[in-house]
Amino acid sequence: MAKILLVICLKNIKNYLKSASLGLGVGLVNGVFGAGGGMLAVPLLKKSGLDQKSAHANAVAVILPITVISAVLYLVKGTVSLSDSFAFIPTGLIGSVLATFALKKLSNDWLRRIFGGFMIYAGVRLLTR
Repeated sequence: MAKILLVICLKNIKNYLKSASLGLGVGLVNGVFGAGGGMLAVPLLKKSGLDQKSAHANAVAVILPITVISAVLYLVKGTVSLSDSFAFIPTGLIGSVLATFALKKLSNDWLRRIFGGFMIYAGVRLLTR
């Protein structure tokens, strides 16, 4: 019985460490590039067993606190001017509300296609700039 509990405990620790290291990677990508953590988080969440919509929704929930912390640190260091961001904040909030409703209506197949299209677009744009 003790052996079984030890095996279960070690498996849980291994899963936790794996998830924690993936979270560290998502945070690093998001903090360094200012975005992209979600593009990394969605496939990782899908691989862990979530369906397409749940992976996207959870990625947003994961990225939000990471983004807020990164933004605060950049503001404190003086790297970012808050006034430069004011034009994007209201429209970004509107877009996020619209996207939340759209997520409910989109099929998993279309959501995967749209997400893949954005990933290809982002990759091509990064390579050509």
